[in-house]
Amino acid sequence: MSTSAPRTAQPARSAPGSGTVIDRLVEANRAYAAGFVDPGMGARPVLRVAVVACMDARIDLHAALGLELGDCHTVRNAGGVVTDDTIRSLTISQRALGTRSVILIHHTGCGLQTLTEDFRHELEMEVGQRPAWAVEAFRDVDQDVRQSMQRVRTSPFLPHTDDVRGFVFDVTTGLLREIDPQS
Repeated sequence: MSTSAPRTAQPARSAPGSGTVIDRLVEANRAYAAGFVDPGMGARPVLRVAVVACMDARIDLHAALGLELGDCHTVRNAGGVVTDDTIRSLTISQRALGTRSVILIHHTGCGLQTLTEDFRHELEMEVGQRPAWAVEAFRDVDQDVRQSMQRVRTSPFLPHTDDVRGFVFDVTTGLLREIDPQS
């Protein structure tokens, strides 16, 4: 569980001669690995739950949900929306690794609420190729959680869809607010 205090953003280069941020991360990994002890656990999550959440850096999922290493599978993407790739990951999580429950977590102040599909079209104009993916932007976070729950519950690839719940994480209070799938 993470107990570290929030940090300010770091520039791509920390200081002249110190290397890139990726160099810093690799060095941090060396320090981590020096004291690493194999926990001796398998890939199957102890709690048999998969968490689908936004990639927003303000959300420390393990701390927010009281999770420890090995408790869950975590699938993160922009918005925490359920896409074909999310279904792919959940299918593997359920069918090959034993998860039975899915918790979906969107959040307040999500960047996808400020985008539209125009982002995709502008990108196509800039690079000369249309992205194969949709932006999945949304205006109403509650409705998008409902849509994501529906996508999970109706997927023919997922055998366990009876314990699927959706929430909105408030980035200012840290509290989860459950979304009624029927509203």
